[in-house]
Amino acid sequence: MNATSAMLDFAAADHRLPAPVRADTLRLIADTLAGGVAGAQSPEAQKLKSAARAFGTDPRARLLCGGKAPAAAAAFFNGFAIHCLEWDPVHEGAVVHALSVVSAAVMAQAHDKGGAEEDHVLAAIAVGVDIASGLGLAATGPMAFFRPATAGVIGAALAAARLAHIPADRFADVMGLAYSFASGTMQAHVEASIALPLQIANAARAAITAVALVESGMSGPHDVLEGAFGYSRLIEPLDLSRYTADLGKVWRISEVAIKPFPSGRASHGALGELEALYREGLRLCDVARIELYAPPLIERLVGRPYRADMTPAYARLCLAILAPLMLRDGVIDPDLFNRDALHAPELVALASKIVVSHDGNPDSNAMAPQRLVVTRRDGGVIERVIPANLGSPAAPMSPAQSAAKYDLCRRLAGPAADPRIFDDPLLYMANP
Repeated sequence: MNATSAMLDFAAADHRLPAPVRADTLRLIADTLAGGVAGAQSPEAQKLKSAARAFGTDPRARLLCGGKAPAAAAAFFNGFAIHCLEWDPVHEGAVVHALSVVSAAVMAQAHDKGGAEEDHVLAAIAVGVDIASGLGLAATGPMAFFRPATAGVIGAALAAARLAHIPADRFADVMGLAYSFASGTMQAHVEASIALPLQIANAARAAITAVALVESGMSGPHDVLEGAFGYSRLIEPLDLSRYTADLGKVWRISEVAIKPFPSGRASHGALGELEALYREGLRLCDVARIELYAPPLIERLVGRPYRADMTPAYARLCLAILAPLMLRDGVIDPDLFNRDALHAPELVALASKIVVSHDGNPDSNAMAPQRLVVTRRDGGVIERVIPANLGSPAAPMSPAQSAAKYDLCRRLAGPAADPRIFDDPLLYMANP
């Protein structure tokens, strides 16, 4: 059996999640929807609201901003909302925000079918995240295409296929059509463009479309991972044995990290340490310079300089402004990203003194370890080694940090948000 066949068999199999995996899936659904409902009220997401409702005439799937839309449109809007604040869970080893695409697609599929059993929803999420993350783990080089979208659409489509009761022998068609629709470029990340969450949105919508087409009798190409023009040849080279060797034995959803801060994951190693230093009494006015020595992916993703004309999307991926914000406020508040307050003189003064440097790590996908060096204005130096990013399984958030994130999500979501998103997120996801 080749790797593609093994993955398709896994995607279609009847899974009973082990208790710890089930608990992890529930926890990550709750985190994903909390960040998503906060993102749904952002100025960027509000621009999408009318467009989402315009895609079709049969609104049956819930929008995180309130109201309903056709399934593909709901998947598009909700995928955008989940990722637009950069607050969504990520599999660090895979560099894939799998839950963003998979959750948006699974929720839309469940609602479109009039509801789904909660255990079926949990299994679909876990399977979809596993496959999307597995493709990232199998990658042997740096990203050129935006992996959360290109790997995400395949995992999301196969997850949605489970809820649509697609026969096992048609899962190859679902994967094939999902691959045919795969898109997303890292140029959006280089420029810190709002196209990043739009690529997540497009992948979620494409997943729903792929399932609907197979339901209607359409077929797709089959050898889409290992074929002459498959994923491994055109999108990025894969060694699928790195994933399939443990397929079904290790549930990748249990390896997913939660983001404590609404910013690019690559910023969280430094921000986690700076938050701790803030709690210990360090303040913005005390700091003369910050140096971060980190793997090349960190430098590439958040080492960009401060810009006076930066957009909110740019700021979320700019450690040069995120670090001063943390030292001034002790929190990263998304509300500030659309205000002149982001350009306050005291923040800008330190922004030019923040340096992110490649530490020589040969792993192009690594996010740790890192080393933070803070030089105080009085000449003192604080040095911290960061073996794992805050929110990862190796460095979990404290109960107080988790509560602070949820409190901020609730405030940003506003009083009109559906209370089930926070009180019973699985019920919200499974039922329209």
